[in-house]
Amino acid sequence: MMTRKVLVLLLLLFSGAVTQAQTAEQVYDSYLDFNVAKLNDDAAQSIALAQKILPDTAKLTPKVRVAFYNSLAKLYEDDNQSINAIKYYKIVVAAQPDYYVAHRALGYLYIKDISGKPVVMNLNYIEKARLALPHLEKAQACDPDENTLKIIKVLYTNLNNEAALGTLPARLEKLRKNCIDLLSDQ
Repeated sequence: MMTRKVLVLLLLLFSGAVTQAQTAEQVYDSYLDFNVAKLNDDAAQSIALAQKILPDTAKLTPKVRVAFYNSLAKLYEDDNQSINAIKYYKIVVAAQPDYYVAHRALGYLYIKDISGKPVVMNLNYIEKARLALPHLEKAQACDPDENTLKIIKVLYTNLNNEAALGTLPARLEKLRKNCIDLLSDQ
């Protein structure tokens, strides 16, 4: 038993000595390669490069980091990996709360599995609707869209929240300030 612990410890120490952390320059070079793969519509290569970057994202500048997370979220969204897309879009909106594009994506991802189906008022529906609504409202305030507004109204109606429907125009007006529609990594 003791030999197994020693062996595991030695393996951990050896693997740590063999793997080296990337320098900031290497991480940024990987980020540039990631962008080239995205431009070439090579999702598999983009995700593989992203996996290489993720352990060292702290070495990217804050703007580059947010742009990277946003691109990675979009890749996962396009690949129908909603859980991963949500994870990274949440990081983006935490860093850039006025970037409504990520809010729109989050709102639609949250309701993806409850939209287009008969309304069954269960905890899943209520949770997804409540998670989606603030994001859909920010998106609607910044980039008005008839479909998004319709979804917001349907969700509030289904949640029996007439008060929220009544105050929606005032909330949208307040959210309309400070909208960001493009992220820059510069």
